[in-house]
Amino acid sequence: MLNNSEPWINVGILTQEEITFELYGEFNTINSNDTFSGVFKASLSNDKIVISSELNKYEFDNEVIFEPSDLEYESFVLKDVIIGVKFHWERKEKQRFNYFLRIIKNGGLLTAINYLPIEAYLKSVISSEMSAKCSIDLLRSQAIVARSWLIAQLNKINKKSLLDPKLKPYQTDDELITWYDREAHKLFDVCADDHCQRFQGITKITTQTVGQAIEDTKGIVLVSNNEICDTRFSKCCGGMTEAYENVWEPVSYMYLMPVVDYKFEPDNMDLSLKDEKNAIKWIKTNVQAFCNTNDPKILNQILIDYDQTTKDFFRWKVEYSQNELSNLLKQKTSIDFGEIIDLIPVERGYSSRLIKLRIVGTKKSLTIGKELEIRRILSKTHLYSSAFFIEKFNIIDNIPQKFVLYGAGWGHGVGLCQIGAAVMAELGYQFDEILNHYFPNTELKKIY
Repeated sequence: MLNNSEPWINVGILTQEEITFELYGEFNTINSNDTFSGVFKASLSNDKIVISSELNKYEFDNEVIFEPSDLEYESFVLKDVIIGVKFHWERKEKQRFNYFLRIIKNGGLLTAINYLPIEAYLKSVISSEMSAKCSIDLLRSQAIVARSWLIAQLNKINKKSLLDPKLKPYQTDDELITWYDREAHKLFDVCADDHCQRFQGITKITTQTVGQAIEDTKGIVLVSNNEICDTRFSKCCGGMTEAYENVWEPVSYMYLMPVVDYKFEPDNMDLSLKDEKNAIKWIKTNVQAFCNTNDPKILNQILIDYDQTTKDFFRWKVEYSQNELSNLLKQKTSIDFGEIIDLIPVERGYSSRLIKLRIVGTKKSLTIGKELEIRRILSKTHLYSSAFFIEKFNIIDNIPQKFVLYGAGWGHGVGLCQIGAAVMAELGYQFDEILNHYFPNTELKKIY
């Protein structure tokens, strides 16, 4: 389904017991004749939303909407916004936004929502996902990918209820297969963190290039078979992108199929990476790929501040002692596996990413999947990717005392590889060439 007018969206910013915010300019609400400006605190009392300042207190039933007298030039600030939820760089920020502020009841908590047009949203997204100082063609590419993904999600909301139960995550005594997507949000369209797309308000929009990239691509999306593409992106594919169905629900999209991230396939390499021997050789090899770069000029475009602690993303290594691994798995799964005997690859995707991994312990064995669940369980935050193989060391009475994971790439690997796209842009590729590389069987279409 294609649209013919610019959508507006609700972006969930933060949820907590109390929300402190500041209104810059003159704001109004439907339920009050007063004009609101300055510092306020929102809280719940007797099942009412209470908005209080130093001088006044207001009560609302289920929702309060603050509308600025000037949509684009007046703004509001939210304090203690958490970014990087459950990642190693998780932190709180003070963020500024334009357009409408909605505060709604969310169980025993309150949720702050920014209601705004999609093009304004995208200016922040491409500035939050990467440096606003990126090359114009990289920003154009990211803008089209972000726009396509968002509108595809809005179009899919009603279809989700019709999803075949056999395609949903499942759990048995022997297997736990889970995948995560945006359907968890019931009270707004998208969240502001990495679970959906990074959206950190107008503070991150620091260059005219960002605005130019949005204006150049306004209303343009990727389309396949007259459907807006559910475009995805990750930091670094590791040399080969992954198929959608191996990361999320088992549905195949002809534009989210594996792509070698270079102009040609590597020599002396069997790319049937579902095969364990080929996967190990692939991960061990420093193959030529667009995303295989250490160029600081390029990396600084993608790895903004808190991401820049990661440098070994193309090929990496993680080590665990027996105690570290067994305790980590118990903490993450609430299952006591006992001592860990083995981590056995069960099924891999096209990029060598593990779809299923079997954990063998002295007390319990379990097969887990998919990609993100494997990464979640095998790290205090998130493992770089599930494209890894395992070596065991110092085996005593059949119990390894050390496990080493050798891996490739950063993220799920589906769709656009951000570092690869940045390299392509630096090499002179235009935005449509970049998109055609990562999303085969698509075309660009202006829908509003």
